[in-house]
Amino acid sequence: MKRLKHPLGLLIVLALLGFGARIVSSQGSSGGSGTVQVHMVITDQAVRDDREIPILRPENVQVRQGNTPLKIDTVIPARGDNAALQFFVLIDDTCDSGIGNSLNDLRDFINAQPATTAIGVGYMSNATIQIAQNFTADHAAAAKAIRLPRGTLSSMDSPYLSLISLIKGWPEQKVRREVLMVSDGIDRLRGERMSDRRTAPAPGRAPRSTTSSMPLSTGMTTMSPDVDTASAAAQRYGVIVHGIYATGVGRAGRNSWEAQIGQSGVAKITDEAGGEYFSLGTQSLVSFKPYLDRLQKILDNQYYLVFRAVPRGKASLQRVRISTDAPAFEIAAADNVWVPAADAAPTKKD
Repeated sequence: MKRLKHPLGLLIVLALLGFGARIVSSQGSSGGSGTVQVHMVITDQAVRDDREIPILRPENVQVRQGNTPLKIDTVIPARGDNAALQFFVLIDDTCDSGIGNSLNDLRDFINAQPATTAIGVGYMSNATIQIAQNFTADHAAAAKAIRLPRGTLSSMDSPYLSLISLIKGWPEQKVRREVLMVSDGIDRLRGERMSDRRTAPAPGRAPRSTTSSMPLSTGMTTMSPDVDTASAAAQRYGVIVHGIYATGVGRAGRNSWEAQIGQSGVAKITDEAGGEYFSLGTQSLVSFKPYLDRLQKILDNQYYLVFRAVPRGKASLQRVRISTDAPAFEIAAADNVWVPAADAAPTKKD
């Protein structure tokens, strides 16, 4: 097994694949006086039947930075020449082996991906990643790399630090980059250290928030402090994170309070990074298939949104709000986008 801290293998495989979205504009180019051009991937998540799906167009989208409306340059469907996707399946090695039947659903999902999708597979363990398969267009090889989680515990198990390790070791490409995180979300590394704190887990989808996950009161375990760091890393590098709940092993995995907190952590990341989280409360899923079918619809209805943002003195994540007033669409997007510094932007004008 290779660790992600040596990403040379990833670079070689990606170079051989030759995938590249033909995006009209790139992050950091000039977009007019006092603005820089940035791009992000957004998803039309409207639930529809099998009728023809309408195409999202620039006039259907509004972008605001604070109270300032931003100019949209283009909206490009992630299809055809722009369909390239790097998709990483990230499975927590602390998951219970009862997940076994659902792994066939995951293999079927991988094998059904189009040729424009490169798949990578890895396992979260000891706060890092064990690579089972580098990115490849050989979907059969990627599916074969899926194995049962070891179902063992260590003193360094943190799905959030593992996710951060993946994102920071992922060479940046002008393509969609997305992760499917299969985990109970329980931070066993931080759990003991936070046992004297308390906060209530949020039921259902986690609320959008830029505040820290650390609580002010004391008592019981709280959401991992690494949740916010992982969310920020995903948004900083433009990685969309999706999640599927899977029951974990050990005492923490059997504790409904811990499981709810773990779910809240993963749900918070997926929501803020523009992805989707799938669960049935703290129950083990009978099958991943209905959720993977929904995920496939998400991947099939994504767009590159290119717009002009107002830079600050230094490069930073900046809050943006993506919305639509067209009833046929429902847009999901990351809460923040990385905006280059004002002095880093070219001075060329329109």
